[in-house]
Amino acid sequence: MYAKNLFRQFLLLLCVAFASAAHAQKLPNVMILATGGTIAGTGATSTTTVGYTAAKIGVEALIDAVPELKKVANVKGEQVFQIASENMNNDYWLKLSKRVNTLLAQDDVDGIVITHGTDTIEETAYFLDLTVHSKKPVVIVGAMRPSTAISADGPINLYNAVLLAGSKEAIGKGVLVTLNDQINAGREVTKTNTSTLDTFKTPELGLLGYIQGSKPFFYRQSTRKHTADSEFDISKMDTLPQVDIVYGYANMNPIALNAFVAAGAKGIIHAGVGDGSLNNTVAPSLTEARNKGVVIVRSSRVGQGIVARNGEADDDKLDFVVSDTLNAQKARILLMLALTKTTDTKQIQKYFYEY
Repeated sequence: MYAKNLFRQFLLLLCVAFASAAHAQKLPNVMILATGGTIAGTGATSTTTVGYTAAKIGVEALIDAVPELKKVANVKGEQVFQIASENMNNDYWLKLSKRVNTLLAQDDVDGIVITHGTDTIEETAYFLDLTVHSKKPVVIVGAMRPSTAISADGPINLYNAVLLAGSKEAIGKGVLVTLNDQINAGREVTKTNTSTLDTFKTPELGLLGYIQGSKPFFYRQSTRKHTADSEFDISKMDTLPQVDIVYGYANMNPIALNAFVAAGAKGIIHAGVGDGSLNNTVAPSLTEARNKGVVIVRSSRVGQGIVARNGEADDDKLDFVVSDTLNAQKARILLMLALTKTTDTKQIQKYFYEY
């Protein structure tokens, strides 16, 4: 009788083990790539939500803090680098994009989550949107409060990001950004507030959807080319062309513009007032820069709306490009990648209307 009971217990344990293994196999495989930021930050006290230190906690600690992740995905973590996102640069972007492409080419990776500081999330998201060549989900996530805060938003944001990256609904949607239970497109999202939890928005075109009840709900998607359809390939690149931003304002002067050109800029994004208007003290320097071969893109500091070609400037005559709806920081990214393929302004303008 004792032997029979032991055998039954053994069979029961074996059944539980098989059931557990079968459940794990059904779950998507999601890789979390950590890069630092507030989501990995710590404060002096539990009420410290400003003046904290970013990029202190490693990826394994982030994962361990959210045990619920195991219910929605088979999760692995990798620390790609550990920085505050204001220190993001082209070298980090190239490293991250190459790693994402390598991982997504593997059959045992169904989606990727990238933890990131919020200051430059929108730029990293758009860079990856243009350089990751896969339809598998890539989701960028961050937090507005450090991990030590009483009401830290990092854990729920991370849970939602893993859920989204492992979902069938996110396949083919391009690089996504999720915070505060909302889903936004990497091309269109921007940070709109210095400190509130609902800072990430797509003010004019609108968010893509929500995460509610452990399920993503999509209501729209971007119509612009991205990821698997993108023609920009950085796999063999170690550097990107220098592109700088000149900001428009009343009483503007050309000092910054001339300094960027003298320092070797291959492209300039002019974030003009209104519809990308050109101040008459700066317009001659922009024309001179273009005559030297520097590609000029007219953007706007407004942050919303289409910059009209031949609207506030004779772009055809000046041989300038307009940014369409891209803000200055995202226009810079597209111009950098465009310049790796061509200096023809007609083709570059085509890119701005396609991506």
